[in-house]
Amino acid sequence: MFRIANPEYLYALLIIPALMFFFWYARRQRKKALALFGQKEILSVLMPNVSAGRPVLKFIVLMLALACIIIGIARPQFGSKLKTEKRKGIELMIALDVSNSMMAEDIQPSRLERAKRAISQLVDKLSSDKIGLIVFAGDAYTQLPITADYVSAKLFLNAISTQMVPTQGTAIGAAINLGMKSFNPQFAGSKAMIIITDGENHEDDAIGAATAAAEQGITIYTIGMGSPQGGPIPEFSGGQKTYRKDKSGNTIVTKLDEQMLQKIAEAGKGAYIRANNAQVGLNNLLNEVDKMEKSDLETQIYADYDDKFQYFIGLGLFLILLDFLILERKNKYLKNFKLFGERK
Repeated sequence: MFRIANPEYLYALLIIPALMFFFWYARRQRKKALALFGQKEILSVLMPNVSAGRPVLKFIVLMLALACIIIGIARPQFGSKLKTEKRKGIELMIALDVSNSMMAEDIQPSRLERAKRAISQLVDKLSSDKIGLIVFAGDAYTQLPITADYVSAKLFLNAISTQMVPTQGTAIGAAINLGMKSFNPQFAGSKAMIIITDGENHEDDAIGAATAAAEQGITIYTIGMGSPQGGPIPEFSGGQKTYRKDKSGNTIVTKLDEQMLQKIAEAGKGAYIRANNAQVGLNNLLNEVDKMEKSDLETQIYADYDDKFQYFIGLGLFLILLDFLILERKNKYLKNFKLFGERK
């Protein structure tokens, strides 16, 4: 596990682009001055040992040395030991609908974007529970296995889009079945699954899957994204925004199926909450989750970080020494040496 102990020092790396600009500007001004002084062919005869490339090479070596020293000062570290921590919590799996209907804007800025923001806020409030992510449309896929790494959870969450699942549709049952397999079978504590969708399930038996999950001790909660009145599905082409139409040319309106989601939550012995523009409802569900019985969770984290700054500082000092050894002028002993000779 890699980390930077003092990342604020890395801002000093911004000095390097500034120095590169000044070096380029100075070289340009020097060329102009030499052009005014005399012709290039004459000057090359008068100054045979002057090298055009060596000052550039020396500058590159010096900038690399500066970068290494700055990184060294920032103290790069590697975790050398895994430590097991015991916490009290539950396992929580969130299944997020990424079908095209989730792009509808009856909830601003869109159903999917609002759901992602709410999940991110939920992750911020977790402290000892484990969380996982599933995305589904016409099929379901594990986006993030059950973990206590909340940073990774937010990174994977940010990457979620409607292009992640090639098969369109809304297979809620497939998401529940995959969630059942994703929980740790050795964990005997409370397990919960939150389904965030518009509820337009046309693919499978979601109610049967929720019933099976409840029999295994997994509580199913559902959050309805959208409104009963529904909204059109936006499409973007060439920078222009249009709305999806059916074969007859009529604009498709996707509506929230509350009845379906209520039945799924009832079968899963959980609860249904409808989202709106004011709130998604995850806070209310988090209160319900907090009431669930907490059990011991074992989490492995990296501990005892080892400093590796000495390698970067050492490399920087070596590059500085190399810069001193590289002369700006041509070596008089090697200037006439030609490795492959001259053509006759």
